[in-house]
Amino acid sequence: MKRASRTENYLLIGHVLAMAFGLAGIALVLPNIEFQAKLAEFAWGSKIFGWSMAGGGVVYMLLATAAVALYAYRTLGVWHWLSFMIPAIALSLGSELLGTSTGFPFGEYRYLSGLGYKIAGLVPFTIPLSWFYLGFSAYIIALAGLKRLEVSNWLSELGAIVCGSLCLTSWDFVLDPAMSQAPVPFWVWDQPGAFFGMPYQNFLGWMGTGIMFMTVATLLWRAKPLIIARNDLKLPLIIYLANFVFAAVLSLAAGFYIPVLLGFVLGILPLLLLYSIATNQNTTAEGNTLATNN
Repeated sequence: MKRASRTENYLLIGHVLAMAFGLAGIALVLPNIEFQAKLAEFAWGSKIFGWSMAGGGVVYMLLATAAVALYAYRTLGVWHWLSFMIPAIALSLGSELLGTSTGFPFGEYRYLSGLGYKIAGLVPFTIPLSWFYLGFSAYIIALAGLKRLEVSNWLSELGAIVCGSLCLTSWDFVLDPAMSQAPVPFWVWDQPGAFFGMPYQNFLGWMGTGIMFMTVATLLWRAKPLIIARNDLKLPLIIYLANFVFAAVLSLAAGFYIPVLLGFVLGILPLLLLYSIATNQNTTAEGNTLATNN
């Protein structure tokens, strides 16, 4: 398992570096026509910029998916890994396909280029992967923190579903305004809404989709005892924080301050609190693992 842990770290580092590279391209290069012209003078500059725009988003999401999948397998086992990953990807893909074809549950929107092959010509294959790795990261930290408080099993599960979905939605508070209104947007709203170009319906769709697949995963997890290594939650925390920072920098650069503040209050603060509770050595539970007998 040490080899798996090292591989997770390499994937995580690659994920963060790929996001930083993409962030530099979106925030610094795209708005700067003069810099783009200078890059075009060099063959390598044009190639790197072209690759970044065409596949940079795909790479960082694939790396995050691999890192979180390997982490879930190593720390929770095959059953708990797959019984979260499969519902998360399948149900979020279903919601996205429904949303891009009917407008329900998120609103009227469509994806553009830059995020990979589109399933049914509508949804980039990387989108449901991001639902998985962000959703899992938020859910597992929330569940570990609530179980550490020694509340009843059903209450900790319910709290993890709600908190995990809220943290997932809070990330979209921050990401969506910038990515849909960037100099080169990755998706567009056909009917712009009142919240910085987004309809409020979008957030209900995010909460509903998150609650749906986290509930399915929670019920499936009851089939086998769950053991959470409370001293091994750094990877999901870094995944969430890194993706939040990526979105926050883009939104702040575009002048979207309120979405970042809301995302921080409703996403970052609760997750950091639950992480602190889960890893606190002075709480009443003993040992380095949290076990649930279902």
